[in-house]
Amino acid sequence: MFFQHSSDIWRDFPELVPAALYAEGITPDADAGARIAAHAERAAARLAGASESDLPEIQAWRRTFARMGLKPTQYRCASEALLRRFRKEGALPRLHPLIDLCNAVSIAYAVPIAVFDVSRITSHIEVRYAAGDETYLTFGGATEQPPAGEVIFADAAGRAHARRWTNRQSGHSAVRDSTANVLIVAEALHDTAAADVEALVATLAGELNTLWPVSPKSAILTPAAPRFDFPA
Repeated sequence: MFFQHSSDIWRDFPELVPAALYAEGITPDADAGARIAAHAERAAARLAGASESDLPEIQAWRRTFARMGLKPTQYRCASEALLRRFRKEGALPRLHPLIDLCNAVSIAYAVPIAVFDVSRITSHIEVRYAAGDETYLTFGGATEQPPAGEVIFADAAGRAHARRWTNRQSGHSAVRDSTANVLIVAEALHDTAAADVEALVATLAGELNTLWPVSPKSAILTPAAPRFDFPA
């Protein structure tokens, strides 16, 4: 299997800094509470001095959504949506220890993080423009068809595993209690994205290694090395 961005995405968004991480052996019984709290504290400290919309990481995604023809206040990148909920409610809902950890790291760095159950992916995932014939399964069980030109995470079976780039993942490949092997993707476009994404990946890899008996594989992707290979 592999993960990559299409050449069109690299051409149109040259400031993109993505990272991919693969891990095997995830279980639903890890106690991530202390680590989640630590990352939430970092997010709270940042929000104490500014709204999430003022953060450079979020501003960069808002500009990107606008370039894609999306109204940034209607469709928010995943990290902005999480930060907004965290600011209003003081906490995020608990779903699964891996998802909860990734959400906490996402709000700490203000960078969107997607997590996919590898067993639900066919052959690969590519971030690309939709052809218009792909299908997307919502968390509520409804099937949607992203319009041609929308940025999606697509596999070889024509499934869209995320819509509007970093706006919303699909229920099809969502992490569940039976999930064991995962692909994690983080993407940023702000001025210090290279250093911040590198730090995020190091942090996340360390947390995974602490909470589960895993040895994560990760890479920062570039136009010259855009592909991340991982086991099927």
